[in-house]
Amino acid sequence: MSLPLRIPTPARLGYSFNWAGRIGLAVILFWVVIALIGPWITPYAPGDMVDWNYFGPVNGQFWMGTDYLGRDILSRVIMGARYTVGIAAAAVVLACAGGVILGMIAGVTGGWFDMLLSRLLDAFNGIPSLLFGLVVVAAVGSSIPVLILTLAVIYLPGSYRFARALAVNVNTMDFVTVARARGEGFGHIILREVFPNILGPVLADLGLRFVFIVLVLSGLSFLGLGVQPPNADWGGLVRENIEGLSLGAPAVIFPSVAIASLTISVNMFIDNLPTRIRDRSE
Repeated sequence: MSLPLRIPTPARLGYSFNWAGRIGLAVILFWVVIALIGPWITPYAPGDMVDWNYFGPVNGQFWMGTDYLGRDILSRVIMGARYTVGIAAAAVVLACAGGVILGMIAGVTGGWFDMLLSRLLDAFNGIPSLLFGLVVVAAVGSSIPVLILTLAVIYLPGSYRFARALAVNVNTMDFVTVARARGEGFGHIILREVFPNILGPVLADLGLRFVFIVLVLSGLSFLGLGVQPPNADWGGLVRENIEGLSLGAPAVIFPSVAIASLTISVNMFIDNLPTRIRDRSE
């Protein structure tokens, strides 16, 4: 009597977070909510000079002090979250979506397409990210669409290499071979066999690239090539108030704390994302 054939199926991912992952997720959600509802909760208009005392201290009226023009820092940090979180999120989605799609296609297809695309993106990946951003923004001009596209292009090659390596490994597994033997098409292999099995590591990579993009965006803004006045992201707030650093001004401390809290929290969260592949037949 022959035993029934058990056909392997794509992986099923499970999520379980420890206390560090929960704290990281809570801080991420906090900043996302702040970015969404920012215009309705700012105590003052971000561009209004509301205090005669520049680099004012923290007090009952100004919870984060005032900046070099007497503007409320709390209001500007809240509005800065919209630019920092929004631009970084849009750029990382574009970069990872493009990189994962191209990586899966190259990993499954192989041959000349894989070799040509890999060599092209490898060459581009050798350009320092901040230097490329400086050249593009200085040449084209700084605007939100330009920043998003520039940051996405910078991190697309790395996302492609990561996704391709995962796709090549999954492509050699038995359940992919069985799917081909059943006569499944290229689209089915990509969407139903490969993508579910690389989703966990891809999400972790997305979070890591989000951190890199936040730091590069803050660096561009610190150099004056990011979000332009009167608007400002957190990096821009640090740059415009840098003279208060020697005074210990809250205007330069709180934006720096906001950048650190977001990037550290994302790292705490992605450290808890699952990377182990579990087969549904287990």
